[in-house]
Amino acid sequence: MSPNVLALLPEIILTITGVLVMVAEPVLPAGQSRKPLGVLAILGTLAAGFASWYQLGFGTIHAYFNTIQVDSFSVFFHLLIAAIVLVTLLSSLDYFEGHASHAGEYFALTLFGATGMMLMTCSVELLMVFVGLEISSISTYILAGFRKGQASATESSIKYFLLGSFATAFFLYGIALAFGSTGSTRIDVISQNLASTATPTLALLSLALIIIGIGFKVSAAPFHVWTPDVYQGAPAPVVGLMSTAPKAAAFAVLLRILFSGFPSYEPRWASLIWIIAALSMTVGNLGALLQRDVKRMLAYSSIAHAGYLLVAYTAFPADGIASACFYTAAYAAMNVGAFTVITQIGGYRENVRTIEDYSGLALKRPVLAAVLGFFLLSLIGIPFTGGFFGKFYVFSAALHAGHVWLAVIGLLNSGIACFYYLRLLASLYSRRPAIEDNLFDGITVTLPAALALTITAAATLLLGIAPNQVLSLAQRSAAATAPGSANSTTNASR
Repeated sequence: MSPNVLALLPEIILTITGVLVMVAEPVLPAGQSRKPLGVLAILGTLAAGFASWYQLGFGTIHAYFNTIQVDSFSVFFHLLIAAIVLVTLLSSLDYFEGHASHAGEYFALTLFGATGMMLMTCSVELLMVFVGLEISSISTYILAGFRKGQASATESSIKYFLLGSFATAFFLYGIALAFGSTGSTRIDVISQNLASTATPTLALLSLALIIIGIGFKVSAAPFHVWTPDVYQGAPAPVVGLMSTAPKAAAFAVLLRILFSGFPSYEPRWASLIWIIAALSMTVGNLGALLQRDVKRMLAYSSIAHAGYLLVAYTAFPADGIASACFYTAAYAAMNVGAFTVITQIGGYRENVRTIEDYSGLALKRPVLAAVLGFFLLSLIGIPFTGGFFGKFYVFSAALHAGHVWLAVIGLLNSGIACFYYLRLLASLYSRRPAIEDNLFDGITVTLPAALALTITAAATLLLGIAPNQVLSLAQRSAAATAPGSANSTTNASR
């Protein structure tokens, strides 16, 4: 197999599947279910995941004139993105039934977005990263407003698009300045040329602009203003996707740029990341305390978790990269799982929105309430869950690097987070007023949705009690990304 084809095999599979969905969608009669297209998308996602696992046996693959690099690091995020997309498709397979005639477009856009995210994680050339970022962003801009006829959905899509365009401009200007100061947009060449650049201030400015652009994508404070409104208006399964998969890809890009592209500037960018992490944790948790709408609450929660994850960036490379990779996987499992439950409870019309609306869920749907409660406990960081081990690993890495105060700020914020997570958990097990006792009677959890919940709950539990395999792959990712580490043998180059 050609190195170029092998390097982008998961992306090729997703693209072909997305095109097949788009071609088949107008052929189906207007009133016919689009679920077969969703099944096709699920099969394509599974094939892309297996292709990513297949790549792991080839060591490091260089392709397309060294602009693409497939190694343990990129494979880790490929597998994570494929898993997130798989769960999202399973949870939303029946979401549009009887409500929307454009469900085929949803499945295709999800696959195209995943293609861009995977391309971001294996690109070692900043312009290629930009191409992947745009493919991912355009898809999510459309998906955010997919509930046609809803004013909040339209507001969500437009606001996400406009602010996302500004963030993209920052990122693109950062790439231009990096080229001006180092003469290249390849991450490894940038690292080599930084020592001899005649314009170090320009290089530092380029890095700052790149951090701003990526900070928007991961909804880190103070670049988070879009997050609550977009999460509130977007469909619940789309929020589960956009709060995890694009963030995972953006965090992967940031890891490569900081630890592989600008390692010599670490004393400077580490201070900036320190401030952003502390600000994100504090703003996110304090903002979540004031919310009654569950999706807005989880939006601020995602800002806080972006801060927790950024704590890892201030640690030593080996510890920081591995802990960031593991935390990304743990957060993806519990957050996608939580939004899968919300999707099943609220349905397409999302009539169940506020914390009070969830009162009495345990009496009517005890299994759904228990699963949602389990995800909330993991988001808090209770032991024997993926959230606990993820936070433990991140804060331990920060302490190992001497960032005691940042770890203290993180622990205090974890305590604050208990209030709003437990408030929702208490509501699940409280008694609902008799006049509204029939709100949950129409909930039906289909087999695909039950499978999605099983996958996410099992992943959250296993990451808390048996994290060794994921942790081992995360540590291999760190070895492939940290400067001075010995990568696997290069099998192909062009």
